[in-house]
Amino acid sequence: MLTKRIIPCIDVDLDEDGNPAVYTGVNFEDLKYTGDPVEMAKQYNEAGADEFVFLDITASADGRETMLDTVSRVADEVFIPLTVGGGIRTKDDIKETLRAGADKVSINTAALQRPELVEEGAKAFGNQCIVISVDARRRYDEEGEFYADVDGESCWFECTIKGGREGTGIDVVEWAREAESRGAGELFVNSIDADGTKDGYDIPLTKAVCDNVSTPVIASSGCGGPEDMYEVFTEAGADAGLAASIFHFDEYSIQDVKSYLDERDVPVRL
Repeated sequence: MLTKRIIPCIDVDLDEDGNPAVYTGVNFEDLKYTGDPVEMAKQYNEAGADEFVFLDITASADGRETMLDTVSRVADEVFIPLTVGGGIRTKDDIKETLRAGADKVSINTAALQRPELVEEGAKAFGNQCIVISVDARRRYDEEGEFYADVDGESCWFECTIKGGREGTGIDVVEWAREAESRGAGELFVNSIDADGTKDGYDIPLTKAVCDNVSTPVIASSGCGGPEDMYEVFTEAGADAGLAASIFHFDEYSIQDVKSYLDERDVPVRL
């Protein structure tokens, strides 16, 4: 079995003075200041994270460019794979983000609006650089393609854009399969319903994606502790577990999580 990856993530926005800052919220709302992105990146690099994710959470919604100067400063502090997302709309945006120091780019809104971008990016920079992110929310109606049983009810998962602000009517599983066929090297699955709750990952969502693709899947949103990581690896089949709050507020360390998993025979890099 391949080693499971533990990935801290920072959600970055501009503060009132226009300076980049890390924020943490619940269900993509009620954001609170958490820290400086460069300092936090340095701390996680030293703490034994397997990878690091930097998300510019309002670039797409605000129609602005990704904060590449900050990305460059973060890249100077981390010596593990760095994924950057937010505001990436074109092949040139991918190129400039990689040039700033990212190893991979995470694309959501632009790929849904123009799926050819996935192929263009994969062809130009390699599949391993292209991470397709989905911000999923549950829907309990008959407009989906792939359904899962959630607490006795049948639901499907809808792709949203602009930080979860707009629905698309596109089924997450259907889109994951298409993104894979177009050359995505990884899938980053976020749950709007679970985001920031610390009630555990959305297992039905993650499992639905993992069961239908062979591309590595990063589970995101809802992690409240090591037991949630264990569950998403063993029950949903995720390849990596992403978390924010539990690490940001020192509830658990990266090593706490890895030790817990190692003791339960989940392969991790210690």
